[in-house]
Amino acid sequence: MANSDTISVAQQLIREPSVSPEDGRCQQIMASYLSNLGFTVEHLPFGPVKNLWATRQGAVEGPLFCFAGHTDVVPTGPEEEWEIPPFEGKVTGDILHGRGAADMKGSLAAMLTATARFVAKGDDYGGTIAFLITSDEEDVATDGTVRVMDTLESRGTKINYCLIGEPSSSQTVGDVVRVGRRGSLGGTLIIKGIQGHVAYASKARNPIHESAAALLELTTTLWDQGNEFFPATTFQVSNITAGTGANNVIPGELRAEFNFRFSTESTEESLRQQTEEILARHCADFRVDWRLSGPPFLTTAGALIPAVQAAILDRSGLDTELSTSGGTSDGRFIAPRNVEVVELGPCNATIHQVNEQVSVKDLDALSVIYEDILGTLLSQ
Repeated sequence: MANSDTISVAQQLIREPSVSPEDGRCQQIMASYLSNLGFTVEHLPFGPVKNLWATRQGAVEGPLFCFAGHTDVVPTGPEEEWEIPPFEGKVTGDILHGRGAADMKGSLAAMLTATARFVAKGDDYGGTIAFLITSDEEDVATDGTVRVMDTLESRGTKINYCLIGEPSSSQTVGDVVRVGRRGSLGGTLIIKGIQGHVAYASKARNPIHESAAALLELTTTLWDQGNEFFPATTFQVSNITAGTGANNVIPGELRAEFNFRFSTESTEESLRQQTEEILARHCADFRVDWRLSGPPFLTTAGALIPAVQAAILDRSGLDTELSTSGGTSDGRFIAPRNVEVVELGPCNATIHQVNEQVSVKDLDALSVIYEDILGTLLSQ
């Protein structure tokens, strides 16, 4: 049986090796598709990153609805461990195989075909359909969506609704929709000691010993209790390095990497202040180099969530779960601009894994759900 248009487009995108921040030809493929639908397409490269902004306005004024996503993918891992080559885009039975099939080239294809069917009905919709696509989501995310949003803001362009195609679903498409994400605040802790001989410890200061008490307090502190939308804020240490390699030398420095995943009950400022107060109680000489990947964001009101819920219920019969679980997404750059944001995509069971795959049936269903959402939000 021939593949649907959605699956054919997804295969084209998967066949482009676009390991972040590379795009391959993905955005060219999308730009050509959208141009044929009457979109005005603009390429917005920043540094090594490719970005695409495309718009199509209806017959009357109305809200701006934006599909957002990324063409970049994570590395494949050992290609010999893949049952089917990661950039072949092969379909076997109901399964589409390949790096990016679920995260998130399948969603991009569903967005394109949903839009094609929607605009084929005519131009008598109210508002504007937009696509904001980057190749810098899986990497450092400094020259992608955040730069495009800055550019749009400088022009006075206001997005009202944004649907991001991140793979939100758990067991079947639409069973989980993300309406927010926790914030991510990272830090590199450097504790300075005084190097010396272990036999003359009084003449040295051991940063490992100082770190022990500090990290114990940091890892046992209750930062907040979360709320109805978010779990409590967590603190995790991911790396510690110290020592000269010799067993008779007290090191002069310790470095530790840590990360907060935080709820809306905490702020960057409160976490930084409390952390440095704890460190000051235990460490004579330290500094922290802080990195905010993004604040927490949450959509609770407006028209977008009800439109998404209704489309999923109508097509899949599911009362979707509204969730804020998972890591970070580019929603952290969009939501703070007073934009209603949700994430709806296929099942995430194999994302970032060897043998990433997605159900063909789910992608086809996702395309129809996307079309219904457009119809609800952009009807006159």
